Amino acid sequence: MAHGPDLPLYVHSEDRRLSRLAAGGVPCSGANPPEPRRGIAVKSPKSILLVVERTAEVPALMSKALGLARGFGARLELFLCDSEQAYVLAHTYDQHGISAARDASTAAALRYLGGLRQLAVASGVETAIDAQCESPLYESVVRKVLHSAPDMVIKAIAAEGAKKHGTPDPNDWQLMRTCPSTLMLTERRAWRTPPRFAAAVDVSEEETADVAGSVLAAAVVLARGFEAELHGVYGERGSGAQSAARAEKLHRLCDGAGITPERTHILSGEPERTLPLFLREQAFDALVLGALAHRADGTTPVGTLTSTLLDALDCDFVLVKPPSYRSPIGTAAA
Repeated sequence: MAHGPDLPLYVHSEDRRLSRLAAGGVPCSGANPPEPRRGIAVKSPKSILLVVERTAEVPALMSKALGLARGFGARLELFLCDSEQAYVLAHTYDQHGISAARDASTAAALRYLGGLRQLAVASGVETAIDAQCESPLYESVVRKVLHSAPDMVIKAIAAEGAKKHGTPDPNDWQLMRTCPSTLMLTERRAWRTPPRFAAAVDVSEEETADVAGSVLAAAVVLARGFEAELHGVYGERGSGAQSAARAEKLHRLCDGAGITPERTHILSGEPERTLPLFLREQAFDALVLGALAHRADGTTPVGTLTSTLLDALDCDFVLVKPPSYRSPIGTAAA
């Protein structure tokens, strides 16, 4: 499967914008980022894995990844998997020359990434590259994560169908379920300066305590790295004493994370309805939330509320798993 030139013209056309970003510093201050007081272990990511796909979104994705790497002082690794070519090769009747074709695909991907690395290195960000020719894409990404152990993975949302945002494609759904590292699924649009972030904190009895803590910790790290305004949000469908206890728990967690009471929001009603409406109205740049539902049978599908928010909102999503999570995918390619 041909992909055209190793470094497409649309990347060259954006070199000037990327160069301006590379020359910049940490995003502007002024939003009073949270100062965690207790119970929140703030650990900035030291390594970021950027999943690159050869599309017109590459310049915007690189811009955001470079900003994150600089904001955290993290090293960056660019990873490209030619899963489409791998699928074609795997279903080719004549298997003669398959290995050479796979090697050629990987070599072309590395040349492409080499051009992007030059832009990243110009910004002073330590950058490595890697490529594979494997299918499906999400399994290759997870194996790379298990091998490199990045603190954060960044990938552009691959919307299903012709929509420019919204419902992710099947590979993204599987990546949300199986990626062991914090996963940022990003839209093309840039964040405002300074950005506004929200953490969707679930303090219901159905959710485990370590998930809420992990979500808040990731949100605080992101907000502090970008001097961003951070809000805590929870949808409460109940009432009475139990509802009051959950509200108290939320305020206690948010206070420990340094989120002020006026930025702590409890929305009454069905969360599947109230949260999308509120978050869309607030137009946050990124939403940090738990990735998975936790069922009694031990399975961990992507949560229903998470799915609803992904469908409804036009923002970046930072999907967090608890420290106890283990991916069902192994390190060896099938």
